[in-house]
Amino acid sequence: MRIHNPALTRRQVLKAASSGAAAAAAAPWLRAASEPAILGGQPVRTAPFPRWPNFRERDEQALLPVLRSGVWSRAKVVEEAERRFARLMGAKYCLATCNGTNAIFTAIRALGIGAGDEVITTPYTFVASVLPILLADALPVFVDIDPQTWQMDPAKIEAKITRNTVAILPVHILGGICDMDRIGAIAKKHNLRIIEDACEAHGGEWRGRKVGTLGDLGCFSFQTGKTLTCGEGGAILGDDERLMDRCRSFHNMGRPYGSLASTSGEGHLIVSTKCRMAEYQASILITQMETFDAECQRRSENAAYLTERLQQIPGIVPRTDYPEVTRTAFYYYGFRYKHEEFDGLPRAKFIAALAAEGVRASRTLGVIEGKPINKEGCIRDALRSKAYQRIYPKEKLANYAADNECPECDRLVPETVGFHQSMLLGSRDDMDDIVRAIAKIYENRRKLVSRL
Repeated sequence: MRIHNPALTRRQVLKAASSGAAAAAAAPWLRAASEPAILGGQPVRTAPFPRWPNFRERDEQALLPVLRSGVWSRAKVVEEAERRFARLMGAKYCLATCNGTNAIFTAIRALGIGAGDEVITTPYTFVASVLPILLADALPVFVDIDPQTWQMDPAKIEAKITRNTVAILPVHILGGICDMDRIGAIAKKHNLRIIEDACEAHGGEWRGRKVGTLGDLGCFSFQTGKTLTCGEGGAILGDDERLMDRCRSFHNMGRPYGSLASTSGEGHLIVSTKCRMAEYQASILITQMETFDAECQRRSENAAYLTERLQQIPGIVPRTDYPEVTRTAFYYYGFRYKHEEFDGLPRAKFIAALAAEGVRASRTLGVIEGKPINKEGCIRDALRSKAYQRIYPKEKLANYAADNECPECDRLVPETVGFHQSMLLGSRDDMDDIVRAIAKIYENRRKLVSRL
């Protein structure tokens, strides 16, 4: 079951669109439009959308004392940022890291995942979700997506579980949320760990609980484009003190910490790395948290407004959420672009026409830069490596591509279009401009096909 806006069914919209008067009645913006800007007409807008990151005076006021102190490596400011982020997300413990990729890698290693283990995840994600699995010499196993929510399809998980499966890594992609009820039940049934990749889902909620607190460990990114940012940075959330102690040790050269104590004077207890957050990053993160909830609320309201209107334009199919999602985080606002409803206008030309109207859109949505991750070169590189050739049976490696086909993801990737979260911080008029720009392209689709 999924949330769908009750305004009009797709069939009603398509029927209305066949008649100019009916179309205008169904959606006032679907009517004769002026010349497209890409063909020489006036653009819908020339004003910029809100900038991101949103630098403010208080960021400078927080940063300068840290710079002047000479204490730049991890210390009290990082610890304060950890306390505040844990409180903001409703977790007992938080560990700050240098980025989200290393947060995931730390979580994987803290759980003891390594050579010969299998981790179930999604092909519709940024490569940083999968690289930590590969770096641990574990094997990513891909589960296809739900075509409406774009999240990992829980109905397809159990078929992928083998005696080597140790964990599920659900990715709350674009700020949407995976079906954590079903994923949690599957993990419990098969005694699997859950590492949430919430790197794009800061503040998202499932049944009122924040993502990143719904599994064993939850990982976040504070990279520049994220809805909570300090340029670069990451975090791990958890409620298990011993497990978090192991995360802290791993991220700091294997040094003893809490329950992971040295019994005979060793200074470095486990094979590990260093991925600490810097003090000046933490200072910015603290000030950025001050407006975080208000910004989340604005994005949610503007996204709901957009969906209500965009879904009435034939060929535009917004991503939907499960009913249990009580807040979507919106790293990107995503929709499927059905070029056949635009008389075959290619996606690239649709995006170019939008840009000419003053509305910049993305086909990658900060996620898929080439092929779905299960077909990316890094996977082939790992499978051909000496380590994988020694660890995994030849037959398993030979059949890997066929065993990890994800046709729903393959269909989604060529159709995705979306807007960065910063655009959702705009005014209601800004949202209307987005709708008007897309409707203008739709109404001029035949002209655009013939002249572009």
